[in-house]
Amino acid sequence: MLYQYQEFQKALLQPLTAWAQATAKTFVNPSNPLSLLPSATRIAAGYELLYRLGKEYEKPDFKIKTVFAHGKNVAINEYTVVDKPFCKLVRFKRFSDDVNVIKKLKQDPVVLIVAPLSGHHSTLLRDTVRTLLQDHKVYITDWVDARLVPLEDGNFSLDDYVHYMQDFIRAIGAKDLHVLSVCQPTVPVLGAISLMASAGEVTPRTMIMMGGPIDARKSPTLVNSTATNKSYEWFENNVVFTVPPPHPGAGRRVYPGFLQHAGFVAMNPDHHAQSHWDYFQDLVKGDKQDAQTHIEFYDEYNAVLDMDAAYYLETIKTVFQDHALPTGKWVVGGKLVKPQDIKGTALLTIEGELDDISGSGQTKAAHGLCKSIPENKKQHYEVKGAGHYGIFSGRRWREMVYPEVGQFIRKHAIKGSKAVVQKAVKKPAAKKVAGKKTASKNA
Repeated sequence: MLYQYQEFQKALLQPLTAWAQATAKTFVNPSNPLSLLPSATRIAAGYELLYRLGKEYEKPDFKIKTVFAHGKNVAINEYTVVDKPFCKLVRFKRFSDDVNVIKKLKQDPVVLIVAPLSGHHSTLLRDTVRTLLQDHKVYITDWVDARLVPLEDGNFSLDDYVHYMQDFIRAIGAKDLHVLSVCQPTVPVLGAISLMASAGEVTPRTMIMMGGPIDARKSPTLVNSTATNKSYEWFENNVVFTVPPPHPGAGRRVYPGFLQHAGFVAMNPDHHAQSHWDYFQDLVKGDKQDAQTHIEFYDEYNAVLDMDAAYYLETIKTVFQDHALPTGKWVVGGKLVKPQDIKGTALLTIEGELDDISGSGQTKAAHGLCKSIPENKKQHYEVKGAGHYGIFSGRRWREMVYPEVGQFIRKHAIKGSKAVVQKAVKKPAAKKVAGKKTASKNA
C-alpha cells in the first residue's frame, strides 16, 4: 500500500503546490500592489520554497544543443540508436559546416557512457556527456522508468543488464570503442566484456570504470553496510512494491524511486536542509544566479525512476552480499564471468578520495581481477578532494578527471587519431559559445 499512499500524497499536494507557485508570483509581480509590501519578497520566497518542496519532478532533458569542439561551435542532434524496453541507446551526433572541423570530428574516438541504473535518470551525467563531446563521438545508456514498462515486456534482471551492454557494444562496434561506466554499471560492464572475451569476441579498446563497487568488501561505506546488514528476504518484503494504475507498468514489482530518493536525502539531511535555507535566502536577496543553480541541481536530484524488482534484488545479493564477481562465482546466463579472459582491452579505474558511496579500493579491485591485461595497459587515478559526484560532474571532473580520461583514450585509440585530441585534453573544458550553425555534414 506504500506506493498507493505515495500516489495519493502527490495528488493531495498538487493543488497546494500550484497555489504556492501562483502566490509566489503574485508577491513579486510589479503590477500587483501586494508586491509593494515591505515583506513581499520574503513572503514570495517562502511560497516559492514550498512549491519546490512539494512539486513533482519529471525526467529532465539533456538540453545539449551545441558544444565547443576543435575551435568551433558545433550543433548536437540527440537521437535513439537502439530502443529496448528498459533502456535506450542514445547518440549525441555532432554537426558542422566547416570542412576542417568535420575532418577532425570524424577522427575522434567513440565513447559509450554507461549511466547508472540506481534511482536517478541518465541526465545526471549531463556534464560528463557535454565535456566528452568536445573530443569524442558519444553514446549513452538512457534507462527507462520501470513503472512505464508494461508487464508484457517481461522482467529486467541483472543478467538482462549484462546482455543489454553486450548488445549495445556490438551495435556500436567494439573494435574502436571506449566504454566509460559510472558507479553501479562498472560491475555489469565488466561482466559483459568478460563474457565477450571468453567467447572469443572482439572487446572494446578501453574500459574506464569510475567509482563502482567491483569489490564492495573493500572500505565498506554506509551503502554497503545497509545492503549487508539485512537479509535478501528483508529487502524483498520491505522495499519492493507493486506499481498501481494508471501507470503503464501497473502490476510490475519495483523498487520505487521515491524510496531511493529518501535514502539519498537521509545520507546527508543537514546538507539538504542547509541548501534549501540558502535557496530561500538567495530569493530574499534577489541573487538569481545562485537560486538558479539550486533549481537546476534539485530538478535533477529530485527526478527519480523505479527499478524492476528482479534487477534490484539480484544486484543486492550478487554485488553486495555474495560478492560474486571478486570471488569468481558470478554466473550470467549459465556462463561463469571470468575477467581474467580479457586481454586486449586497456583498463582505467578512477576513485574519489572522499567518495562515501563506493569506498576506496572498490573500483581499483578490477586490476586484480583482469590479470591478463598487460600492466602497460592498466592505470588507476585517485581524484584528490573529490566525492562521489565530483568524479563525473563539476569542476573536478572537467579540470582533473577529464584530462586523465582523454589522455588514456588517446593513448589506446586506433592509429590515425590526431594531436588535436592530445592538445584538447590537457586543459580544462572550453566554454560553450552561444548560437548554432546550419548543419550540412556531421560526425
